[in-house]
Amino acid sequence: MLDLLPDICDLWPQECHLLPLAFKQYGGRKIFYGEVVTVKCFEDNSRVKELLATPGAGRILLVDGAGSCRRALLGDLIAASAANHGWAGVVINGAVRDVGTLATIDLGVQALGAVPFKTERKGVGETQIDVDMGGITVSPGMYLYADSNGILVTNRALDLSQLADFQPSCLT
Repeated sequence: MLDLLPDICDLWPQECHLLPLAFKQYGGRKIFYGEVVTVKCFEDNSRVKELLATPGAGRILLVDGAGSCRRALLGDLIAASAANHGWAGVVINGAVRDVGTLATIDLGVQALGAVPFKTERKGVGETQIDVDMGGITVSPGMYLYADSNGILVTNRALDLSQLADFQPSCLT
């Protein structure tokens, strides 16, 4: 399976909300999904680093970086930590860095862009709050589905076994 979102939209069109921002693929995992954990931060990835160093259990970290592409909220070291801790992916309304290395890590990563500058960690940011992603409110506990077609969120986990050609092995 190379595309997940079109099939999801065909089966559950009323449940799907498309995040309308222009995200780009950066991670080694091109198709990913899971329960959402949220963080809101601006040019400070302290909370991102903290969360991704905890057990991910297949969840997705959704980061509201207010669209800033002046500082990267995720780089290779934090992404490797996330993969090692079992996170399925990270979606950032902002920037990443170390994109060559990110592409080799078994982690879904989508962001608005890339920039070589890291953040200054000041311990600022909020976790597990509602975040606005291009006019769509995303709450902790929602589910996120991502591939090269875009990013969808739903209020509940979808039974992907209902998809004709779905195989969990397609997610790597």
